[in-house]
Amino acid sequence: MEPESGIPVPRSPSPLSWVNISKNLILAYQSFGVVYGDLSTSPLYVYTSTLQKHKNEAAIFGAFSLIFWTLTLIPLLKYVLLVLSADDNGEGGTFALYSLLCRHAKFSLLPNQQAADEELSAYKYGPSSQVVASSPLKRFLEKHKRLRTALLLVVLLGACMVIGDGVLTPAISVLSSVSGLQVTESKLTNGELLLIACVILVGLFALQHCGTHRVAFMFAPIVTVWLLSIFSIGLYNTIRWNPKIVYAFSPHYIIKFFSQTGKDGWISLGGILLSITGTEAMFADLGHFTALSIRLAFAFVVYPCLVVQYMGQAAFLSRNPNSIPKSFYDSIPDPVFWPVFVIATLAAIVGSQAVITATFSIIKQCHALGCFPRVKVVHTSKHIYGQIYIPEINWILMILTLAITIGFRDTTMIGNAYGLACMTVMFITTFLMALVIIFVWQKSVFLAAAFFFFFWFIEGVYLSAAFIKVPQGGWVPLVLSFIFMVVMYVWHYGTRKKYTFDLHNKVSLKWLLGLGPSLGIVRVPGIGLIYSELATGVPAIFSHFVTNLPAFHKVLVFVCVKSVPVPYVSPEERFLIGRICPRPYRMYRCIVRYGYKDIQRDEDFENQLIQSIAEFILMEAVEPQFSTSESSSFDGRMAVISTRTLESTSSLIISEHEDVGVSNSIQSSKSLTLQSLRSVYDDENPQLRRRHVRFQLPPSPGMDPAVREELTDLIQAKEAGVAYILGHSYVKARRSSSFLKKIVIDIGYSFLRKNCRGPAVALNIPHISLIEVGMIYYV
Repeated sequence: MEPESGIPVPRSPSPLSWVNISKNLILAYQSFGVVYGDLSTSPLYVYTSTLQKHKNEAAIFGAFSLIFWTLTLIPLLKYVLLVLSADDNGEGGTFALYSLLCRHAKFSLLPNQQAADEELSAYKYGPSSQVVASSPLKRFLEKHKRLRTALLLVVLLGACMVIGDGVLTPAISVLSSVSGLQVTESKLTNGELLLIACVILVGLFALQHCGTHRVAFMFAPIVTVWLLSIFSIGLYNTIRWNPKIVYAFSPHYIIKFFSQTGKDGWISLGGILLSITGTEAMFADLGHFTALSIRLAFAFVVYPCLVVQYMGQAAFLSRNPNSIPKSFYDSIPDPVFWPVFVIATLAAIVGSQAVITATFSIIKQCHALGCFPRVKVVHTSKHIYGQIYIPEINWILMILTLAITIGFRDTTMIGNAYGLACMTVMFITTFLMALVIIFVWQKSVFLAAAFFFFFWFIEGVYLSAAFIKVPQGGWVPLVLSFIFMVVMYVWHYGTRKKYTFDLHNKVSLKWLLGLGPSLGIVRVPGIGLIYSELATGVPAIFSHFVTNLPAFHKVLVFVCVKSVPVPYVSPEERFLIGRICPRPYRMYRCIVRYGYKDIQRDEDFENQLIQSIAEFILMEAVEPQFSTSESSSFDGRMAVISTRTLESTSSLIISEHEDVGVSNSIQSSKSLTLQSLRSVYDDENPQLRRRHVRFQLPPSPGMDPAVREELTDLIQAKEAGVAYILGHSYVKARRSSSFLKKIVIDIGYSFLRKNCRGPAVALNIPHISLIEVGMIYYV
């Protein structure tokens, strides 16, 4: 469905070139299936949810006028004209706005950030912030950590409401579309209707593991046919039933509507706002398309089709007010009822699919920000980047959706919940957008305030109407959001405390230097990869080894895998390599950086790492500023090593063969037990047989002997085998901690850690090469 590239669509230098226009038109067509499925199925239930007490012509005209102006002000003016301009390297959504803010002001709560991250090409996206002096507002927000935490909580609330959408959209869309069966088949009971809806929902969630790309090519034509159908029916109904409905484009009818209906009219706004549910998808799915393609699709196709459909439905209802409970299906002319019913059901499934995919994406981004437990992320398409499936979340969503469908059985009550969730996300987007106008676009505070108060007033009125309906179903997104917020905040709090403990208990470099190059133990052939969250210093688990084990690997690499506040990190900039302690120690540091939308799947990590270190050793010999003299800091400067250019300019000769049977690292071992273990492991995991790469030094007589010796040690260590060393940590609250902290850490965080994926699995570490070190953290 989306453009088949790993990185978001680049902007063309000449915006009016024929190639660029045709590319954007193709993307605009594709966006119907992914972005507009939810928004375009709203006519199924808007009037039913809105017109419950007042069913006269004036109320129907007023309701249409409200829908028209709501569609014009929020999706068209706010999103299409303004919000779509605030992308982060082509990515959209709440996290993109937060990421932009974190880079232009020090709002980030991600712990292990470094100055080197600011040199990433994606980091500099947007207007340059170096020229402008720091504003008092910016300094105030940066100084108070509680305000930064509050900002993160607001972003997480937005994320939780999107997850709530993932539960509610399939329920309301499928139930509304299936309810059309009762118009012709009046014998169908509500129970049978519910059963059909549940079967469709189970099928929808059960097919998620295939990935949307299998059926995605069908999505755009389905939604396009659906939009053309509702446009034609709307036009037919307007001409046939009541052409005077065109007068309702005047806002005068809104005033008449409120003067006649009073408080009931205000409460009915909870139904009107359902006409713009799915608008946030225009911004959230921006990464798969371009801003221009989404603007073209909405302004020239989606917006006119929806306006004409709502107008036609209102014209029909003004002459047939008794049809309000089944307004959409009653307004369809009999000859075309069944084709439209089939397309409506398919469009509802497409709309639900887009929201489920967005939920997976949001949870992946929450995890990258350290706010969600580790879950299994499956990449479902080789061609389409960013299409993922999360099994655990999929089944949780399915259970919750079925519970809501069976529990409420009524689209109006589900609509109350759904409207509240969507409006909260829009409310949060407006708030973050105002901050972007000040800190990223560097416009005046007055302009941001004008944007903020204008849209907050409109959305605030709708939100207040949605909150009135909390007892009639509106409590659902609040409860769901509260549960997800607790999970996210407990995980974030526990992770931060654990990182702070690591930071304060780093191994002293003086102590390491005092031990000498052998570290006071026997250094045996092999490479030890020690994983830690620290981007600087040596983690405490290392001192456990040195003090308790008689021997250790000759080459040690401290690996830190971390997220940076950009959507993607290009392969050229992924690895940061440096040295710890002087050259004879053979200790290195490797920082692997990922963006919040990157998928961590480096199948060839070991070999890339060895090549990167070799490249660093040579670079250090040529460029003396990287080397650390005896007197300077022994946690030396780090260099970005491009993995893409390694293949062509590698300092080592590479020969490779398919790794069948026993791997070389085990063959070189004298242990028969280890060899037999390995062969059993390979038999059980045939798909894990990897290519075996051998490195050799090129014959270059001019090479410095010390550099040659170091490279030889590195190659020999690689041949001897690689071990992955991880801390198996138990996090507990200190005895002096408050009662609340003990509950959060000892019960909440411990429960999440025990029931989420282990770090070794998340990092794709081969089980047979893993060594885990037990360690208790008192935080």
